[in-house]
Amino acid sequence: MKTYPMHIGGVPVETGRYLDIVDPALEEPFARVAAAGPEHVNAAVAAARAAFPGWAATPAAERAAMLHALAGALDANMSELMELVTRETGKPLQGLNNVGAGMELGGAIAWTHVTADLPLAPEVIQDNAQARVEVHRKPLGVVASITPWNWPLMIAIWHLIPALRAGNTVVIKPSEFTPVATSRFVELANAILPPGVLNMVAGGGEVGAALTAHPDVNKIVFTGSTRTGKRIMEGAAVSLKRLTLELGGNDAGIVLPGADVQALAPKLFGAGFHNNGQTCACLKRLYVHESQVEELAAELASLASRAKVGNGMEPGIELGPLQNRGQLDIVTALARDAREQGGRFLSGGAARDGKGYFFEPAIVTGLSNGTRLVDEEQFGPILPVIAYRDVEEAIRLANDNPNGLGGSVWSSDLALAAQVAGRLECGTVWINEHGAVQPDAPFGGVKQSGLGVGFGRQGLEEFTSIQTVKIMKG
Repeated sequence: MKTYPMHIGGVPVETGRYLDIVDPALEEPFARVAAAGPEHVNAAVAAARAAFPGWAATPAAERAAMLHALAGALDANMSELMELVTRETGKPLQGLNNVGAGMELGGAIAWTHVTADLPLAPEVIQDNAQARVEVHRKPLGVVASITPWNWPLMIAIWHLIPALRAGNTVVIKPSEFTPVATSRFVELANAILPPGVLNMVAGGGEVGAALTAHPDVNKIVFTGSTRTGKRIMEGAAVSLKRLTLELGGNDAGIVLPGADVQALAPKLFGAGFHNNGQTCACLKRLYVHESQVEELAAELASLASRAKVGNGMEPGIELGPLQNRGQLDIVTALARDAREQGGRFLSGGAARDGKGYFFEPAIVTGLSNGTRLVDEEQFGPILPVIAYRDVEEAIRLANDNPNGLGGSVWSSDLALAAQVAGRLECGTVWINEHGAVQPDAPFGGVKQSGLGVGFGRQGLEEFTSIQTVKIMKG
């Protein structure tokens, strides 16, 4: 079993304490990662702080060139990193609709290239005979990145690359369930970046708390649960740290009356079940007009029953296991409660016997708002399909949730779909699509789904402060 180090100040660090990383398809460890104590958090932040002045002063073109080199390192080591992602997350190498470890690596590479070239030139507000007023974007300092277990490498890239592009230095703490691919990437990155620019510590919540509360951290970027995000926000208030929080989602989709069920069903199934539903912006609640709900639910159940579930290292597998035992228990409990509340399971709905955290993909009808499976984010392969009487009711039900990450509207009438989409309370809304993000378009949540945005110029600016410069000419 291979051991992976942490990385502080440009060098690998072993601690004598380890996290055993479990392959969720086999329920047995396949790797170990060195575990941090408070002293390692302090050392990592100190290394990032020491490296900050030099990195911030590095010309933007040179920083961009190094980030492009990072993308090249990802590409050159793609096969190895794909296997590590599959072993630690359970997601298949290819996956449903090719949304798997290959897509995670491909997305990481694309995001790195696009973000490296985003501009941060000064904005001229005024330039006349009296004065010239410019708005400059300056790096913040040390950024703490806390990443989740569902897309560990790609979300790390989403955090790290804009932070580095803007001139910040970084300490990243990946999830204690999935630190392996991140450790390998940071090792590759430290062969390109100056020492201390990118550091990694590993451990559980206590390590994350020590990092986010550290007085020398200037900004926190976190992707994860709303509950943890609130705790981070409380701690950040002590020193007014900047925050970007991408938190829980319970994304609703609305299928408008008269939809082409046969054409939409595969797209809806992919939107709800890729990565086993373990994506913040997966479709998690589907509202369908009462005239078509049974037909569409039956078609979705047919797709669910035919989906190939198994070890993601094997060819042709579309859905792997859930990432950890705790998440399997959550999904199982939600399924049990749905049955008790009168939900009808048209497919699946139970954990598989034997090794691995496998759950048979489920389509459930007969529920509505006010039941746990509809109100709570399931983060697993179980989708409630909910009937509505008219479009006003569909909009009300879709908005009746504390989360507001993404949403979607499905119809051949694009004008009507756009009208409905504009009334949904979410940070991103898709029409005839769900969950598709891109590196040049901002993405973030409203309500309790987070603060700030990622991606594009707007996401890059989250890692900067504004300095207004006024030059008097008279």
